[in-house]
Parts: sequence; structure tokens; C-alpha cells
Amino acid sequence: MNSFACSGLLALGLVVSSTVGAAAQASDYPNKAITLVVPLAPGGSNDILARLIGQKLERKFGKPVIIENRPGAGGITAALGVVRGPADGYTMITASSTMMSLNVTIRKQMPYDPRKDLMPIAMTVRTPFVLVVNPALPVHSVADLVKLARERKGQLSFGTPGPATFHRLSAEILRNMFELEFIHVPYKGTVPALNDLMGGHIAFMFTDIPPALALIRAGKLRALGVTTGERVPALSEVPPLKDVGMAGFDASSWHTIAIHSGVPRDIIEKLAAAIREGMAEPAVVEVLARDGAIAVVSPPVDELRRFVDSETVRWGKVIEAAGLAGSE
Repeated sequence: MNSFACSGLLALGLVVSSTVGAAAQASDYPNKAITLVVPLAPGGSNDILARLIGQKLERKFGKPVIIENRPGAGGITAALGVVRGPADGYTMITASSTMMSLNVTIRKQMPYDPRKDLMPIAMTVRTPFVLVVNPALPVHSVADLVKLARERKGQLSFGTPGPATFHRLSAEILRNMFELEFIHVPYKGTVPALNDLMGGHIAFMFTDIPPALALIRAGKLRALGVTTGERVPALSEVPPLKDVGMAGFDASSWHTIAIHSGVPRDIIEKLAAAIREGMAEPAVVEVLARDGAIAVVSPPVDELRRFVDSETVRWGKVIEAAGLAGSE
């Protein structure tokens, strides 16, 4: 046999060997502990959700799932730990819409590209927001708020937990929809903004539901509508904004479990199926609903990827219209 033929057979043997090895890896997965990175400090809703998912995966696979909190830099620190790590499927991250879509347009520079370096494998929940106002204001509807904003042009202020958040972008949609002028007041968190709203220092805000729920029920805040196209079980008495003056408005933040984009497809599909199965359990749906979150049945992996890409384009336009592109 000539040397060319020998080298050809050797190359073929290496290809077959690597293919068989990859298949064996996928069928044997997982054979050790999995790490689920949370880009926030312990105790928040994102952390609680991660621990819930971790429990479901532990029960499904019989292997430990370690929750590792890596707060800092808007999730970039945590994401880098995943994209620069091995593509073996043993490190995942709870990746919100901010990390996967908004940051692409908001940030001047990114040390990784979520569109190329991370693969969203399963959507877990959507987080609706609610538009609330100070109850001392003569505002009982979106129309009332628009009327007051026009009467007090450029004087009404709204709060957010930061300049590049869904809270801010929802307010920008309201502003653009009715050609209004507002004063934006950024805070270091949702709770300080809500405190100032109750105190009359700002007029309104879009807020995630959990920190506002008790305040709404106690009459300390007035809810005008939720941002999702359907009612939210935790605030079933509050209608969607699209039905009460903001036609076509349907927005929420969303949360995924993402992984290094180089992980073998068989492992991705195995994980995606397990997460979908766990999130579909009635007890899980009930727990999330009590906190104002909406559990979702995740679409297939490729469909989810297309959704994330479409959200990047959709919110990129809102961010640019608000003058926030490259603001961080």
C-alpha cells in the first residue's frame, strides 16, 4: 500500500474515531456535576428560578447541579466564564433578555457576542411588568396619564432601576406612542424607585410585579395595566395595556438557560428536553405564577434561537429611538 493510501486511511480512522467519541460523550452525558451560573447575587428571583431548575435536573439525571452566583458587570463576568470555558455541556448560565438581546445594542463594546458565543437552549419564564402611578394623581387610565402629561408637558417624571432596562424601554415606547415628554429618573434598584413613587417624588413607572404586588393591593400604588398581551394571574384584576389604550403593546423580559455554542447538539437537545419537562410541572407553574412570572413551554432550540435574534432586532430599534445605543 502506498504512503498516500496509508495517510488517507489514517485520516479516515481519525474522523471515525472522533465521531464515535462524540456520540459516546452525548449518550453518557451527564457523568459528573453540572454547574448552573447565575449572573446575580443569591436571593433574587433569578437565583430562585435557577435553584428550581437545578432541582429538576438533579432528579432527571441523578447528578448534582451546582448553582454558582457570579454577579457583576451586568452579567458579562458570568457570561465570559461560560464562553471561555470548555464546550462540554457541564456549564450553563441563566441568561435574561438583557444579556442575550439588549446588551448587543446598549453596550459600546462586548468581550463576547451572545449571538455567536452562547446558545439559548430553553426559555424558562417571561417576566411581565405593570404600569403604576401615584394614587394621589388624577390618573385612573392610560388616557388620563397621557392627558396629564400633555397638560404638564415635560414635567412628569418616571423612575427606573437603571437607564438600560426593560422598565426604561417600556416607558420609551409609551413616550413615542403618544409623542410625550417625560423626565427620566434612574435609581439603583426597583425598590428605591417605588418608594419615591409612593412619596410623590415621581409620577409613574413600569415595574416588575413582585416588589409592587403588596403595594398595589394596599392601595399605595395604582395599577393601570400589565405589559403582556394576556392578564397575569398574580394581578388578574389588572388588564393588559394593549386593551386599555396602548394598542398592540405586548412586552416582557424573558429568561433562558444558555450554554457554550460549541456544545455538541445531542447534549443541547438532551438538556433542553429535561428543562422543558421540569418547567411544565404544575407545581412549578403555580410557584412562578404567585410571584408574577409566567412559566412558558419552551420552543425547540432552533426556534428559540430565531426568537432571540428577532428580539435583538426589535429592541435594538427601541434602544436606538431612545438614544440609548452604545450608552453603557
